[in-house]
Amino acid sequence: MNKEEFLKRIKEIVSSGTSFNPAGWTEENPLWGHCAVVSLLAQELFGGELVKGDLDQYPKYSYLKSHFWNRIDGADIDFTSEQYTDITYKDLKGEVVSRESILDYPDTPERFKLLKERFNK
Repeated sequence: MNKEEFLKRIKEIVSSGTSFNPAGWTEENPLWGHCAVVSLLAQELFGGELVKGDLDQYPKYSYLKSHFWNRIDGADIDFTSEQYTDITYKDLKGEVVSRESILDYPDTPERFKLLKERFNK
């Protein structure tokens, strides 16, 4: 599976139940609130590192706390970039983080498990 096929499949299986912010999730913006769980799954498939950027400087998104993306073979790839219309990961100062630090956040392990189960069906 290549990265384009991965993203297409992700868009087919996400839902409010796999979103960090279920109230904000819509079918028109299916990647909303999925950066953590999608980045974790992408890392399992493609390897690389997980990168975290702080959203505190963006009042519109500060309640989300952070945004995550992947660094694969030295290139940054943001599989959930479509969820934002006015910022990109390039606007954020990124730092490499561990899987454990992402999975330590409440509800993330369960959302990740559900996304991974749907992906593997």
